[in-house]
Amino acid sequence: MQQDPGVSLSKSKILSLLQCPKRLWLELYRPELALVDEGVQARLEAGNQVGKTAQGLFPGGIEVEGQSMEERFQKTRELLRSHSGPLFEAAFRHNNVRVMADILLPSAGGFTLIEVKSATSVKDYYLRDIAVQTWVLQGAGLDLRGIELAVIDSSFVYPGSGDYRGLFARYDVSQEAKSLLPDVPGWVAEGQALLASAVEPIQPPGDQCGTPFPCPFQGYCIPPETTEYPVECLPRIGNTAKTLRSQGLRDIRDVPDSFPLSAVQSRVREVTKGGKAVLSAAAKDTINSLPWPRWYMDFETIGLAVPQWAGTRPYQQVPFQWSCHVETADGTLRQCGYLADGDVDPRRAFAESLIAALAGSGPVLVYNAAFEKRILNEMAAAFPDLAGELNSITARVFDLLPVAREHYYHPDMRGSWSLKSVLPTVAPELTYEDLSVSHGEEAQGAFQKMMDMRKGSAEHETLRKSLLEYCERDTYAMVVLAHFFAGKKRKD
Repeated sequence: MQQDPGVSLSKSKILSLLQCPKRLWLELYRPELALVDEGVQARLEAGNQVGKTAQGLFPGGIEVEGQSMEERFQKTRELLRSHSGPLFEAAFRHNNVRVMADILLPSAGGFTLIEVKSATSVKDYYLRDIAVQTWVLQGAGLDLRGIELAVIDSSFVYPGSGDYRGLFARYDVSQEAKSLLPDVPGWVAEGQALLASAVEPIQPPGDQCGTPFPCPFQGYCIPPETTEYPVECLPRIGNTAKTLRSQGLRDIRDVPDSFPLSAVQSRVREVTKGGKAVLSAAAKDTINSLPWPRWYMDFETIGLAVPQWAGTRPYQQVPFQWSCHVETADGTLRQCGYLADGDVDPRRAFAESLIAALAGSGPVLVYNAAFEKRILNEMAAAFPDLAGELNSITARVFDLLPVAREHYYHPDMRGSWSLKSVLPTVAPELTYEDLSVSHGEEAQGAFQKMMDMRKGSAEHETLRKSLLEYCERDTYAMVVLAHFFAGKKRKD
């Protein structure tokens, strides 16, 4: 349990301290209590790609490597003496605090420090990040002539051929970083005191649990909610939940009629109090008025910080997969779909296959139409020769989400009308638990892995199968939901 007080602090540990001292202590002494965030590895990989891309914009640079931090410190000292160009991931230590500088540029007898971030704007906490680096680098004897943050320029359009000039917007934050330097020794002293202590800090849960990042120790620090329907589940309740809690009202069913709520919040309260789902007859009329055939459609997209295909922007949601279930008046149901291989720009093949599959007439049912319509509109703009047919599909789109929101509610939805909240209340046996890919973030991660794999390899085919199963499940779920709204009984 004892932690060696001589162990150095890293920049990331200091940032954990600034978010919450208890978080830093738990990272050091009770790391097994952290809940694994499935998206962490994907975000780390995306950050690494952003960093490598930034390095490529500075020819002649050398990345500092080493098996240990001591080797990195030594290699950095050697390169500062022997290399006159940029250094990447240079390692420095001062007063038992260690940092690695993303990019270090020789500049007018000194150096310019550039911290690279994958966000599209400068965040306040980035300034604390770079202030720690500045304090260490200057303490290690480096003459810093400039301090910059480089963030993704969301207006950048990738021209192709590996040309990423213009991907980053650089901001001089020298004054902001230097203004924080007097605070750094206090941060360091507090962090080192925690390193030397085996006593867990007392820190009640608060806003720091989710700001600036969700803390992985929330499951340990925040007692499990024993209330069946917490007031936080009221739609768009925001800070009003704190008001309710302050009045001793923890469960939706405890909120009195006299407390002012919106019409939607009031409906959720009343249905929750009643304990039974409510489906209005209007839902049946709405679905039964739709003509045949009916097409149930869903898209999967990927948003890359570093665009891979010419004509795309950072974080643009590029479609790589679609699924569609087609239902005719006699009850016949068939499924079709498309999934890119991951080696080339998927958009045109996606659009052409979708046009071919949805040829004809009939409503195209989706869940949350704003997303699919935006993707269709972006593809129409990218491929003018396909615009007419894509716009025709857009005009046929029918959104199931408003039908659910206006006409159906089950207490177990807990204030959410997302497809994955509604579906278990309608068809609890139709789950995603048996799938290797079970939600959109996993789908993006799976496709990104496919992009780096040899087409036809065993792992490539396994991921391909998983993605096809997931997207098909989404469109079949919409079929089931539409049948439920229409009052039809399941045959399977």
